Amino acid sequence: MTRLPDDVVAIIDALEPGENVILTRNGASIATISSTVAVVQGAVVDRAAPDETEDQPPVDYESVTVVATAMELSAAARVALSTQLGADYVVLDLHAAPVTADVLLVPAGSPQLIAGLRSMFPKARVVVTEIEDPELGVRYDGPIRRLLDAGADAYLPPATLPILARQLDHTLNQGRELTGGGTATPLQIAPAAAPD
Repeated sequence: MTRLPDDVVAIIDALEPGENVILTRNGASIATISSTVAVVQGAVVDRAAPDETEDQPPVDYESVTVVATAMELSAAARVALSTQLGADYVVLDLHAAPVTADVLLVPAGSPQLIAGLRSMFPKARVVVTEIEDPELGVRYDGPIRRLLDAGADAYLPPATLPILARQLDHTLNQGRELTGGGTATPLQIAPAAAPD
């Protein structure tokens, strides 16, 4: 905080419980700063749900893979992701996740953001992702999506030169097949092809 300009610190200090400041670059969201303390009439209160009581035993996350999300997702979006992953997973907001979380999903951001999140969850595998789910109202674009939206025709993930050659040949030939030899329709982002 000491490195931030005074007006930015003032905005962060003024956050009310449940309020967020969304940081953007070139119109795309790159980070969210959230209030982490809930204050009611001067008293600090736990962010736990109102129906939770102190009599409840702590949640046992030992038997599941805990996925913490570092992007703002609705409860419905987290439930949908957890359901798709299966019964061996639980998806939690990073503020509710234990420090022993196994996976941390983060939007494309800065190396400083990754380092900061890594320090919060030292055992987690950090996975950078872009999400686009209009049905659940979730969109976290990264640099690749922005480049494709700007007119790039395809994205090939990092690969060795022999794999890159196969991917490029496949992409160019698939584009010709789809358009009858004309200009190809922009292709979707796809995972790297497995070596033969």
